[in-house]
Amino acid sequence: MEHTPPKVGFESLPIAPKLLEVLTRYSYTYPTPIQLKSIPVALEGKDMVGIAQTGTGKTLAYGIPMIQRLSALKAQGLVLVPTRELALQVDETLKKIGGAFGLRTSVIIGGASMHRQVAELRGNPHVIVATPGRLVDHVEQRTVSLDRVKLVVLDEADRMFDIGFAPQIKRILSLISSERQTLLFSATMPAEIAKMAAQYMRMPLRIEVAPQGTSSANVEQEIFFIQKESKMQLLQKLLDDNKGTVLVFSRTKFGAKRIAAAVRQMNHTAVEIHSNRTLAQRKAALAGFKSGQYRILVATDIAARGIDVTGISLVINFDLPDNSEDYVHRIGRTGRAGHTGKAVSFATHQEKSQIRQIERLIKKTLPIIGLPTLPPKMDTPAPERDSDDFSRHGNNRGRGRSYRSAGDRGYGQSGSRDRVSDGSSSHDHSSRRRNRTHRYGKRRAEARDRGEAFGNSSQKPSFHTTFGRRGTTHS
Repeated sequence: MEHTPPKVGFESLPIAPKLLEVLTRYSYTYPTPIQLKSIPVALEGKDMVGIAQTGTGKTLAYGIPMIQRLSALKAQGLVLVPTRELALQVDETLKKIGGAFGLRTSVIIGGASMHRQVAELRGNPHVIVATPGRLVDHVEQRTVSLDRVKLVVLDEADRMFDIGFAPQIKRILSLISSERQTLLFSATMPAEIAKMAAQYMRMPLRIEVAPQGTSSANVEQEIFFIQKESKMQLLQKLLDDNKGTVLVFSRTKFGAKRIAAAVRQMNHTAVEIHSNRTLAQRKAALAGFKSGQYRILVATDIAARGIDVTGISLVINFDLPDNSEDYVHRIGRTGRAGHTGKAVSFATHQEKSQIRQIERLIKKTLPIIGLPTLPPKMDTPAPERDSDDFSRHGNNRGRGRSYRSAGDRGYGQSGSRDRVSDGSSSHDHSSRRRNRTHRYGKRRAEARDRGEAFGNSSQKPSFHTTFGRRGTTHS
């Protein structure tokens, strides 16, 4: 009979008593494997590279030691993430754990008011959570100083490199004291990230709780081979049969709008999220999905990392992702925190090579399922235009092209690819954005979207005098 070792609780780790009380209050009893191995190392002040699957609790793995060490160091922390959604999620978790101690945070992302961000930065937050592009914007405008940063976290580092943030990350790290502590977390470890770790980190310990690129054992995975024109009928069949919350991935933003419109015609509550949506629209969509207002969320890979919604029962890859690594992060939205989940992918016979690449990465063969009896084909409605599909003062009048041809030029009927999911700043991919400013009205959207003000923690006890001796580690 196989012996199962007893679970180890957070109280066995060198965490300050007051911080343990907060973890207990929120029913955090047992650390996940990445938390169990990472927290002691991080509390010792060592640099670390953590390799773990999506949904394994990486935010607390660095959030707990960051809160505790910053209290002792009287310094500032910086968390770099690839997308707005992940930044907001990280900020929510940090405030949840550290808010009782007066922890002040600032979220520096695109789509939100620069003026508000400058005001928050002047308030000297304990932790800055940022996307690299928008933070570089502040650096160039001299509205932020990184002199006090002593602890840096690179979260979802592989994704940041994948969407082209390597130059900004390197520039940011070069502006921070070399005496800092650096923690890097990722689900995969490409060669360029290993090279950067060697250059910018001090003898980092590597903690790997699962082979890089592997998918969660809690997720049942299936493949349907189907003709492209029949995908919508198969989607309708799966949504009718599955009554839980569902996350549907599209390769393109126009495709996401089209799918969401069709799902609503099927009499399901659905909302979409992609880079054409303003920050306020994206936050409202996620909030509605979390609350149950919408049962189905249709998204591009903007949502593959950063969505932390409890109880997603099914992930559907309506389109296969552009790269195999994104497959791992997509299906990681289900089967989280010890729960089970299911992921279903639609593939055409021309995409068999992509399936083989995914199988090589996750080191397993995906079962092929026979097609069920499909419902009759329905007329797919044209998706409604987003409010920022046309700028109020910069539409296409006189340009001699239609909305479709301007928006989807070069990508066929399924729409323009939503590859850069951060939308973090005018600094990132500026040439592409200049070319499409007349359609999207990004400046007008940013002016409208003032974000959300954070609570005033001035009445709470001083953050830097909160914790006792237990687990406090000085550099």
